[in-house]
Amino acid sequence: MIELDTDLLSRQNARERVRNAKKAQAIFATFSQQQIDAIVKNVAQEAAHHAESLAKMAAEETGFGNWQDKVLKNRFASLRVYDAIKDMKTVGIIHDDQEKKVMDVGVPLGVICALVPSTNPTSTVIYKTLIALKAGNAIIFSPHPGARQCSWKAIEIVKRAAEAAGAPAGIVDGITELTLEATSELMHSKDVSLILATGGEGMVRAAYASGTPTISGGPGNGPAFIERSADIHHAVKDIITSKTFDNGVICASEQSIIVERCIYDEVHRELEAQGAYFMNESEAAKMAALLLRPNGAINPKTVGKTALYLSQMAGFCVPASTRVLIAEQTTVAHSNPYSREKLCPVLGLYVEEDWKAACHRVMELLTNEGLGHTLVIHTRNQDVIRQFCLEKPVNRILINTPAALGGIGATTNITPALTLGCGAVGGGSSSDNVGPMNLINIRRVGYGVRSIDELRAPGSRAEPQPCITTPAASAHRSILDDARFTSAAPATHGDDRFAASASVEDEISEQNVERVIRQVLERLGK
Repeated sequence: MIELDTDLLSRQNARERVRNAKKAQAIFATFSQQQIDAIVKNVAQEAAHHAESLAKMAAEETGFGNWQDKVLKNRFASLRVYDAIKDMKTVGIIHDDQEKKVMDVGVPLGVICALVPSTNPTSTVIYKTLIALKAGNAIIFSPHPGARQCSWKAIEIVKRAAEAAGAPAGIVDGITELTLEATSELMHSKDVSLILATGGEGMVRAAYASGTPTISGGPGNGPAFIERSADIHHAVKDIITSKTFDNGVICASEQSIIVERCIYDEVHRELEAQGAYFMNESEAAKMAALLLRPNGAINPKTVGKTALYLSQMAGFCVPASTRVLIAEQTTVAHSNPYSREKLCPVLGLYVEEDWKAACHRVMELLTNEGLGHTLVIHTRNQDVIRQFCLEKPVNRILINTPAALGGIGATTNITPALTLGCGAVGGGSSSDNVGPMNLINIRRVGYGVRSIDELRAPGSRAEPQPCITTPAASAHRSILDDARFTSAAPATHGDDRFAASASVEDEISEQNVERVIRQVLERLGK
């Protein structure tokens, strides 16, 4: 017997998962909305039940973040997402407008390939399973090799819960031989309808290059602008809460602070009071050297680590109470890590003269990285909010809230999601917080309601020539003055254009009146 190489085994494993998923989805596609909803509910409840154990596994295996915050993320991905999608109509007739004579039918995409990041290895599995099943699809996961154990545990939990509630076997699965070849096999399979990509920039780029339709999240680089009218204590609290949540691994979290000069001293004092440490020039240089690899990519050794741990890695000491590290900056560049995404509690800080200068700095930062993603504004000035909302090239603008939690829809009423689309400006296909409606096709049914003659504009055909009227058909005389509307006896008054009146019934009714008027107008038009 020939022994297959690991890469060939992994490809075969991926192909088998796709075949099984395709068969399962063909059965699942016949399920009613009620059956699907029961399955989704059971998956959400079972995932929430294991939220803590999965969080501890993820923190231990990856070394990113902290398990306490991961519990919240797992519960968000299960219960909060479920609560947002449970009443959605996604399969069968999802909209029927009797007045306009149009109808929408929800049609599942088929088999979805889901890439899972190491930063959110269990919550992403839960969330993507719920939205895929709700839309009537099968889903196959490709976990990150650095989080394979905790991701596989999450896959087993949601898979078992789905099948226990009546879903066909194979509707949820994941590849067990984790190689680049296996992931590539999934992404290029003709039986995979969509790639739902959350992960590093290289993997997302590979997904789009596969030729399979792809929905992805993108890198964040969200600026936090503290405008002079803001509640400074609350603004600082939100920023630090967000940047320290799970040690900063959520891509919507703040990456830099922009402050108006007139309030800088107060903001500085408040930041220090709430646990921020301002690095000096030497310390900031040491940290900058640590944050990025020589090729400009994020150094994974810094991801999800605490401020204390990072300072020790960089070789300087900070107070034990330090929660975030801040470096004051004046420049924006791809080579400057403080003006880019940092998946850890490190922030750049820019001081600007006024809100207009802050606008320019925001644009500079987003153009550097993070187009289409997220920014947050702390202000009480509605004019500033409107100006930012109209002009800034992001798809999530958050007001007076922690960005990491507001962007995913935890502290805001934005759609709850863990895949945050960056739209065309960010190189993606969707600007949404991705949910079930992104994972269906909508078949539109339209009844004919007007003829081609009614579509022709008056100016598109020759206008009728004006006719010379006789005194009997004076323009001052109304059609309704005709004796037929007041008398049962026909009266033509010698005008043969009314000859058709002989066939009109004697009884006066709304239908007969309309018929007579049409006949008169037709004759007049000759």
